[in-house]
Order: sequence, then structure tokens, then C-alpha cells
Amino acid sequence: QVQLVESGGGLVQAGGSLRLSCAASGRTFSNYAMGWFRQAPGKEREFVAAISRSGDITYYADSVKGRFTISRDNAKNTVYLQMNSLKPEDTAVYYCAARLWVATPTRADWVENGYWGQGTQVTVSS
Repeated sequence: QVQLVESGGGLVQAGGSLRLSCAASGRTFSNYAMGWFRQAPGKEREFVAAISRSGDITYYADSVKGRFTISRDNAKNTVYLQMNSLKPEDTAVYYCAARLWVATPTRADWVENGYWGQGTQVTVSS
């Protein structure tokens, strides 16, 4: 079992930045690919970004490419999501996920074989 705790959400104006963190515990962190997903009210949960176990491979949704950066620190068992140039449409609950071995940009892969945090709210005002 992997426990994930997100932090760093909040209210920010459009054009601003936030950095989300996700602290993992319970299993060997470096065995897990990590991902960020988000869910806006009335919408399905969608893929945002993912990173491989060593951090050398990353994936991004087209909607965040060039604005968001995913990174990880295996010594601290933590994955980050740096969000810049935020837009009102980025408003959502952001979830951290862990998946054994392989990172993918496919939401279904994480739903079927992943661990999830409780989420952190990000609100971007216009």
C-alpha cells in the first residue's frame, strides 16, 4: 500500500504560480512512477502530468505543456508540480497518483493500477 498526501493548493490570480507537493509513504518510492491528475466540477478526472521512476521521462497533457513542470525527489519521497501562467480553466482538485514501475499518459492505466491521494484544491481567479 502507498499513502499519498498532497499539499500546496490554494487561491491564485490568473497568471500566477503555485507549486504542489505530494509526499509518499508505505513502499519504496523509487519503484513507482508518479502522476498528477485534476478534476473540475462536473467533469471527469483528467491526466495532467507523469514522471518515470528515475525522473528522466515526463509526459504532459497538451493543455499544460509549457506551463507546468513535474519533478521528483526520490530522497524525500516527494513529487512536485510547478504550475506557472495559471488560467481560470486550471481550477480543479489536483490529485497525486502512484503507479508501479511504468509512467504512462493514459488515465485508465492509473485508474486500474494506481494509488491516489485525497486531492488539493487549486482555484484560479480571473
